[in-house]
Amino acid sequence: QVQLVESGGGLVQAGGSLTLSCAASGRPFSNYVMGWFRQAAGKEREFVARISRSGGITNYADSVKGRFTVSRDSAKNTVFLQMNSLKPEDTAVYYCAAGPIPSIHVSGYDYWGQGTQVTVSS
Repeated sequence: QVQLVESGGGLVQAGGSLTLSCAASGRPFSNYVMGWFRQAAGKEREFVARISRSGGITNYADSVKGRFTVSRDSAKNTVFLQMNSLKPEDTAVYYCAAGPIPSIHVSGYDYWGQGTQVTVSS
């Protein structure tokens, strides 16, 4: 089992920045690909970013490419999502997830955090 706890969400004005953190515990952190997803009200959960086990490979949804950066700190068992130039359409609950293989699909991840709300005001 892997336990994931997100933090860092909040209310920010358009154009602002936030950094989300996801602390992992349980099985070795380095065993897992880590992903970030988000779910806006009334919409399906969607892929945002993922990072490989080593941290050397990252992938992003087109909607956040160039604005968001995913990283991981194996010493702290933590994955981060730096979000810059935020837009109102980025408003959602953000979830981190851990899985065995790189995937952009919800079904590709076995463990999920409880989510953290990000609200971007115009």
